[in-house]
Amino acid sequence: MENQFKSFDKIYPLEKETEIKPWLIGFGILLLGVLFLPWTQNIRSKGQITSLFQEQRPQKIYSPIAGKIAKWKVKEGDFVKKGDTLVKISEIKAEYLDPKLISRTQEQLDAKRNSMAFYEQKVAATLSQIENLKTSKKLKREQLTNKVSQINQKLIGEKAELEANINEYNLSKDQFDRNQKMYKEGLISQTQYQQRNVAVQNAFAKKTITENKVNQTLQDITNAKIELKGVDQEYDEKINKAESDRFQNLGQIEITRGDVAKLENQVANYTIRNGMYLLLAPQDGQIIEAKKAGIEEIIKEGEELLTIVPNKNNYAIEMFVRPVDLPLITIGQNVRFIFDGYPAIIFAGGWPEQSFGTFSGKVLAIESTINANGYFRVIVKEEKSKKKWPEQIKIGTGVQGITLLNDVPLWYEIWRNINGFPADFYKGDKKSETKNEK
Repeated sequence: MENQFKSFDKIYPLEKETEIKPWLIGFGILLLGVLFLPWTQNIRSKGQITSLFQEQRPQKIYSPIAGKIAKWKVKEGDFVKKGDTLVKISEIKAEYLDPKLISRTQEQLDAKRNSMAFYEQKVAATLSQIENLKTSKKLKREQLTNKVSQINQKLIGEKAELEANINEYNLSKDQFDRNQKMYKEGLISQTQYQQRNVAVQNAFAKKTITENKVNQTLQDITNAKIELKGVDQEYDEKINKAESDRFQNLGQIEITRGDVAKLENQVANYTIRNGMYLLLAPQDGQIIEAKKAGIEEIIKEGEELLTIVPNKNNYAIEMFVRPVDLPLITIGQNVRFIFDGYPAIIFAGGWPEQSFGTFSGKVLAIESTINANGYFRVIVKEEKSKKKWPEQIKIGTGVQGITLLNDVPLWYEIWRNINGFPADFYKGDKKSETKNEK
């Protein structure tokens, strides 16, 4: 029985002091110290590699015209220089099948231009004709005016002559009446009486002839005036007809000018289209994702043929952030990244800057609209003053982002998470923010 108590005493030495207490005190002190360590609040998000400039992103090459593939000049994986031929396209539309389409259209254009030149010459000739008609009209009017003036002068002379003949006739008739009375009284001979009768008859004839001349001259004046008016009508009709021809030719010139412009447009379009049969590389890059295969395959206008990835790139990261985390992100904020395919040792939680294999960047832009997946897109550029991004990264490589927020004690972060409080708003460096604003 005593032996049993001795063994019990050895197993449970009640008088001996425990060695756990110092360890508990040390652990408590260590835990208390850890609670006061700095902890960096952060937001984790996913994203991918993109380019900082639109022209450096993968570019799809489309067919500018409808046609069929005549020959491929490249294959997937080939590297091309700017201006290299990618694919040759042949025509399928009936209106473009003529191999001499441009030259024939140019001939039509030249013919229309010559036609327009002929019409312009005709207009110039018509203008000269109108000027000649106006000159002829003026000369004809002057001629007829002079004729009327001459006839008027002639009329004055004939009227004077008529007046003289009337006076002569009246005198002869008076003498005849006296001689007739004297002949009846037997004072003169029959011969003298007959002579006086002849003189009266001659004076009457002269008076009648002169009256006829005056009447004829008056008729000539009337005819000359009518002819003068006829000249105005005749030449006005000729001038109006010439003007009508001129305006008709001017209208034909405008129609021809419109045809010339249309043909010039066609020649330019055919020339430009002729240059679209060869698709050229818009920039240096690598060919990927050929959408068409084979020869003689029909393609539509605007149909995608292949994609070219530019050689030179200023890489950036597009990061997708939840709406609840968006207010915590500002331009110029520091972000740590882990690229897919690159080894990294991450200290989960609040020391991402001490993690191995992470890279640094700064927020460049924050989009103002939410995307279809319910996230906001944030663009992050490389921070070249720190660790450079790997040269082997490519557009589309997956990225895990850790956006750094405030530095707080560890106990505060535990207390915040226990109570479900959000992270503190990030307050960036005012100097960097001012620099970014500039």
